[in-house]
Amino acid sequence: MSAEQNIEITKKGYAAFSAGDAEEAMAALADDIEWIIPGNSAVSGSYHGKAEVGGLWMKMAEKALATSPQHFLGDDERVVVLTHVTAGGEGWDSADVMTFRDGKVVKIQTAGDTAKFEKVFGSR
Repeated sequence: MSAEQNIEITKKGYAAFSAGDAEEAMAALADDIEWIIPGNSAVSGSYHGKAEVGGLWMKMAEKALATSPQHFLGDDERVVVLTHVTAGGEGWDSADVMTFRDGKVVKIQTAGDTAKFEKVFGSR
């Protein structure tokens, strides 16, 4: 897929997530998706498959997590989303790196303020 196509898929996924449309947001993800969140918070770790990612989203929803993308940068394999995140009364900037295969996101790696994740979601 081209950079433009990958960015468009990513934008639609973020819009669906922000609208609370989990089904539409999941449509952009491969069945074997892997999502990695760094740090030692209760939501840190690696999530594999749509069921685990859905569980992650439920944990995030408990703290009213919202993401406001500022920039989308991409090529034919990856899209980087620079975004502002709010949850549990806190706010921070983050970057999500999406890796694509055959028009689907196969990996997401979040790079954000791990201390904020721990403050909002608690430590492991």
